[in-house]
Amino acid sequence: MIQKNPLKYFLFALLLIGIDQASKMAVHHYMQPGFAGQLSLIGDWFKLHYVLNPGMAFGMQLTHDYGKLILSLFRLVAMAGIGWYLVHLAHQGAPNGLLWAMAMILAGAVGNVIDSTFYGVLLDNAPYGSPTPWFHGQVIDMVFVDVWEGFIPDWVPLWGGQYYSTPIFNIADSCIFIGVCLILFFQRRFFRDHSFDPDGQLPDDAAAGAASVLPATDFVEEIAAEHDHPPFTAEEAQPTADLDEADTSEGNKAQPFASEEHITSRAEEEPRPTTQSGTSSL
Repeated sequence: MIQKNPLKYFLFALLLIGIDQASKMAVHHYMQPGFAGQLSLIGDWFKLHYVLNPGMAFGMQLTHDYGKLILSLFRLVAMAGIGWYLVHLAHQGAPNGLLWAMAMILAGAVGNVIDSTFYGVLLDNAPYGSPTPWFHGQVIDMVFVDVWEGFIPDWVPLWGGQYYSTPIFNIADSCIFIGVCLILFFQRRFFRDHSFDPDGQLPDDAAAGAASVLPATDFVEEIAAEHDHPPFTAEEAQPTADLDEADTSEGNKAQPFASEEHITSRAEEEPRPTTQSGTSSL
């Protein structure tokens, strides 16, 4: 698989970010917060409910004094890391499904980063007592799937005895949730036999990538046809194994390579051939 251009995945993420921000601006300008401005879309279970979220996705919060600042900085780092990883996967030729899922996660991260970074200044919705409106903006949530509400049993850790309703979320939260679910559900398809190599390509199927080897008999016949030579007989085309066996037979075993000193000493020991007059031949 060849390297892929990540541009279309970033454009897809940009489209989702635009939809997320447009929905938040519409809710902020045209809806009343809380139950007063609630709108029922499908029955009594799918509603639009304007609420400000000072914490994380689905209304979760950090209770530390600097929890909001820490969360905003974490979102910035996560946004940069996800963007880099998306480019990295595209250059390595990752499956399209994995790249689309990562683009959705990136869009969700950027959408909530915009809220927490700028909404405290642009919409003046930073919580009371915040040291600065920057990085303390509250995220606008509006999607309310009202399937259950009531008090959690006391034996449940942490949340026991508290009143609970289905979390209210936004488009950015949905993008993150759907992207993560896609990766979890299709991880075997996304990561099976996809060991990324440094050249940015993925190995194809072994059978498809294996080089086809021309059989020896077909090769011989093809060469003979080119030179107008009759086809070789079975004896002529017999492999050279017999020759190799003959060379290694008793009496024809290959001798070790002699060194220069050994050759010189043998030459001195052997008598030189002489002519009939007794002098050495030239």
